[in-house]
Amino acid sequence: MKKLLKVLGCLFLLGLIAAGVLWWYSRTSNPWGAKTIGDISAPMGYTRVKGNYAEFLRSQPLKKKGSKVQLFTGGNAHFQWLSTAVIDLPMLSNAEQCADMTIRLRAEYLFNQGRYSEIKFRDVNGNTLRYHGGSSRKALEKFLKNAYGVCSTFSVSRETEPRKISEVQPGDVLVYPARKLEGMGHALIVIDVARKGNQVAIMCAEGNTPARELHIVRNHNPIENPWFFFDGDENTLWVSVFHFRKNELRHY
Repeated sequence: MKKLLKVLGCLFLLGLIAAGVLWWYSRTSNPWGAKTIGDISAPMGYTRVKGNYAEFLRSQPLKKKGSKVQLFTGGNAHFQWLSTAVIDLPMLSNAEQCADMTIRLRAEYLFNQGRYSEIKFRDVNGNTLRYHGGSSRKALEKFLKNAYGVCSTFSVSRETEPRKISEVQPGDVLVYPARKLEGMGHALIVIDVARKGNQVAIMCAEGNTPARELHIVRNHNPIENPWFFFDGDENTLWVSVFHFRKNELRHY
């Protein structure tokens, strides 16, 4: 009996050590040492969806292991625990916040594809802002800086259409405008999607207020991080501490 108790005690201690190592590993930014989003492994048994936008998002570079999310004005952002990796995309202005980052990535994708006439967004008054700068990088950045000042979670939500979580695609947006008693709105962009039968796993990225670097949202379950899993019929979509109603998953 004493020998059995010793063995069980050793196993328990080893379990605690393993759990501690896993917890420490999971708290590190970019613990995988991934160079790009696509270098992060898909969940076991899941297959990543295909598509040009999907491949563009997966090609986005990540900052090295241990990098902190930086504010546009300098210094580390608060709530580092919400981030699991920093996307290496230089910010354009102090107005580049959550909804603006979703706009930014869509515009960058269309610009990369040479689909300049499709770069357009509605402002909070419902007016359409159209990009006319062709292949000029300077013109694109000027257009985006202007859009940041007149677009918001409200305009992104109003401009987009709902999509079922079972049909989610990379580039979709989880967005809600300001809710009663909940303060400001918020927006995340779905930057990767993998499927296994009827089940779906998504990876999300966000900017935030005050303006900070785009980063991948952490799943605080270290085994699942950075993926969030859904059966396809949920009424509430939980992504870390953020919750969205099913009609708040939207697409252009």
